[in-house]
Parts: sequence; structure tokens; C-alpha cells
Amino acid sequence: MPTSKFSPNAVPDLNGKVYLVTGGNAGMQAQRGKSTVVGLAKRGAKVYIGSRNESKALAAADEIQKLIPTANILFLQLDLGSFESVIAAAQKIRQNETELHGLVNNAGIMGVPYSKTTDGYELQFQTNYLSHWLLTYHLLPLLASTATATGPGVVRIVNVTSDGHSMFPPKEGINFEDIGLESSSAMTRYGQSKLANILHAKELHRRYGPKLEDVDPESGEVWVAAVHPGHIDTDLNRQATTSSPAIVLRAFTSIGRCVGILDKVENGSLSSIFAIASDDFKRADSGSYVVPYAKIGQPSKLARDEDLASKLWAWTADQFREKGLL
Repeated sequence: MPTSKFSPNAVPDLNGKVYLVTGGNAGMQAQRGKSTVVGLAKRGAKVYIGSRNESKALAAADEIQKLIPTANILFLQLDLGSFESVIAAAQKIRQNETELHGLVNNAGIMGVPYSKTTDGYELQFQTNYLSHWLLTYHLLPLLASTATATGPGVVRIVNVTSDGHSMFPPKEGINFEDIGLESSSAMTRYGQSKLANILHAKELHRRYGPKLEDVDPESGEVWVAAVHPGHIDTDLNRQATTSSPAIVLRAFTSIGRCVGILDKVENGSLSSIFAIASDDFKRADSGSYVVPYAKIGQPSKLARDEDLASKLWAWTADQFREKGLL
């Protein structure tokens, strides 16, 4: 099992700070997103749970409230399968809050059968990448203004990815000619979406993060990280389709529980909390790939390709621009 000296209890006081975590509403011991919400709420933050299922999100908030009586948890209607819902969620945050200190793009699906959303994109690519890109885009004005008001390092964005970005994507990384990958395996589609999460973080860092020439910047800056949470026993493993290679993953999940390869769910939030709120995550770490647990690692060669990151950003922006969503 990976180890770390980092503890969420070492995170500084977060009273007065506001965060949004997508996908933070599964059962108390069944989802890393909820553990992230708990970790932030324990330090005094106001935390929005972005979820399409209001009853599950409110149930999660009630459970957290029992654990942390002072917790300030709010539900935000967010369906990542709908661009309309994503934009509405961003608008709701901007209407309700004058500051936003952190965005954890945590929600995701893995290895599900091929299908398209009502917006016309492959389900995994939209849920894991496109909708989070759009959500981030529409929250960036608020994030940037908060950064300017509070200074460098206070405002951060975390994209939750996985080591699937290096294990499963198509050979070119992002197949712009066949973005839906209908004839490929479910896990290839998953790998492409997880690679896209890292490339998105890389480009966000280039555009909004620290500039090397700014030794002591007067204006704020948004720090960014892509986080591999670890091999955690979550609902994500049970979503996988029975088609190869996902059938192997399902078998691995069962074996992993028995022999201890899959770690405890609460550990899945360690790296996200580290990157989004810890003082141990430094200015020089912005744009990095965080691995289990709370350590700076190195992603695949494709994930380090700056030209690919720039190309993906331009392609994505063009897609949304054509739809009138930017």
C-alpha cells in the first residue's frame, strides 16, 4: 500500500472558504468524493456537493452533519450528462457566492457500455472530461477574482484522474478523428477521458497558474493539480462493464479486497485534500500530477505533451463555441 506522512488534520483552518466537489454523495464509506467533502468540512469550509441526485446528496450531507455538527454542506444540482445542467450549476454558484476558493472535479464513471449523451458525446468522455472542462470554464471568472483578492495559492483546481490515463488510452492519446471511440473498448474510452483530465490541468496551469518569472506576484493566481487517488475500493469499480478488459478489472477488484491491494476509501481523498487545501502543496507544485498519497509524481509521456494539451483545449473550446456555450 502507498504511504504518506500527510494528514487532512494538518490542513489549515478553512473557515470563510468555499469549495465545490463534484460527485460527493455516495455512501459514507463508498466514495472518495464524500471523503473529500468531509475533510474540507472538518477544517471549517463551506462545501457544495455537485450531484444530479438531490436525495442522495442531502442524505450524504445529513450523514456528514452527524459526524461534524458544525459542517456547512450545500447541495448543487449538477448532471454532468447535460451541458445545460453544468452551465446552470456554475451560474448558481456565481449567484450565491462572491468567492470560490477551490473546485474539485472529482465525479467520474469507468468502463461503462458505449452510449451517447443528449448533447451527442460519448458518455465517459462527456462525464469525466467535457462537462468538467465546461464547469471549470464558467467558474473561472469567480475563481480568478477570488485569487486576485486573496493572493497566490489560496485558490486551486483539482482534476481527479487515474493511472488509467497511461494504461488504456488510444495510441495517439486523444483520437480527434474519432473522439467517441465507439469501436474501441470501454476501458480505452475511459483511458482517453482520464488522459484528457491531466491535459486539461496542464493547460489550466499554463494559462492561470504561477508564471516562473513572477518571483513575488502582486496579483492572484490559480494553482492546479491532476490527482491520481490510488487504487481504492469505490463504486467506480462496480460500474465497469463485463467486456474485456473491464472484466479483468472486476476480477481484480474482488481479489484486491481479499488480499488488501485495494485501499480504504477514506485514503482516496488524501491526495485531493492535499492538492486543494494543504500548505504542503507549494507554488512550484502547481501543474503537477499527484500520486498516492499526497506525493508529486510523473504522468505518462502523452500526459506531459504540451502540444497535445494545447490542441485538446482548442478542440474543446471550438466544440463549445459552435454550440454557443461559451
